[in-house]
Amino acid sequence: MTAGMPLLGFGLPVSGAWATRENLVHVARRAEQLGYSSLWAYQRTLWPADGRLGPSHRSVLDPVVALAVAAGHTERIGLGTATVCAPFTAPALLASSMASLDAVSAGRLTVGVGMGWLPEEHVATGVPMHRRGARFEEYLQCLVALWTEDPVEFEGEFYTVPRSHLSPAPVQQPHPALLVGGSADAALERAGRLAQGWIASSQHVPATLRRSIETVRRGALEAGRDPDALRVLVRVVPELVTADPGVGRRPFHGTAEQILADAATLAADGVTEVLLDLNLSPRVGTMDVGVGEALERAERVIEELAPQ
Repeated sequence: MTAGMPLLGFGLPVSGAWATRENLVHVARRAEQLGYSSLWAYQRTLWPADGRLGPSHRSVLDPVVALAVAAGHTERIGLGTATVCAPFTAPALLASSMASLDAVSAGRLTVGVGMGWLPEEHVATGVPMHRRGARFEEYLQCLVALWTEDPVEFEGEFYTVPRSHLSPAPVQQPHPALLVGGSADAALERAGRLAQGWIASSQHVPATLRRSIETVRRGALEAGRDPDALRVLVRVVPELVTADPGVGRRPFHGTAEQILADAATLAADGVTEVLLDLNLSPRVGTMDVGVGEALERAERVIEELAPQ
């Protein structure tokens, strides 16, 4: 990795027709061989029938299942969720499944969580949208307690855990790194105060990224934590082309050299990791793109943008 470059992660094939077992194994192994720092999967449980989420969300593999497959075919590369909607699963269940994934991956897991925003998913999982922030904050506290206290006992407004032992315990101590998604100031401050870092949405606005990171760091400082220890992950959807697009080029749309330069620019803003995620590309992560066509495009990206 060159000086000033953030770590580079790659999105596992989880969305659309290319999300097959064979492709999961192939992409995971190749990313590890090429020196990528991490592999990531995200969660989408429902696709509203009106189609407003777009085709990349039509069919998405469960992230724990996808990461378990990747864990079984790699040895060193990090694994992460970016993100799972935590409140849709009871804290004890998420704590147990993530601890199990940390165990089978020999301590390579990063747990990225969000509080959810899609009304249909809230209805289907029985979680009210009212007071989402307060619920999510208590959820994070309960999750950490489940991972770090033995026996654990937790009693809050939203969640209760009777005095018990969690099985299994996570391999990483005190627990796997916890990253929090969100864009509102309260969410950013929460990431710095309660987690080990922040995950920026693929819809983040570059002009406001530095301010968002400063808010995350301020949350850490006010909680007496070291802001320099925070991780900041930014998901991008690279569009790799052979020739310079010229005037008006969008970030992460260009040649391999231009895209890697864009990643280096993010490092100057305080970004520690960049996730190259083709699942959200209309040329790769939809049911309308053939498996072979999607994989061919993805292989070109994973090869040409490989860490140097």
